[in-house]
Amino acid sequence: MQSQNKMLADFAKLANSAAGTFAGMTREARESARERMKEALGGMDFVSREEFDTVKLMAAKTREENEALKARIEELEAKLAAR
Repeated sequence: MQSQNKMLADFAKLANSAAGTFAGMTREARESARERMKEALGGMDFVSREEFDTVKLMAAKTREENEALKARIEELEAKLAAR
């Protein structure tokens, strides 16, 4: 009876060790894949969301200023044409 308990205990230890090893391998594979993706994407010229939003706001402001200047030029041209 004691030999069966010993065998079950050894099997439980083996299964526990295998599960721990598998979890470690999974974690290591995930980290490795993440690192490879960072390296691959790092070479590309991406911008952060914050930078994109900043440039988007700048473009909108410039567009508004451009439209105001266009209206002013048209007004001045109309005054010149009236003379």
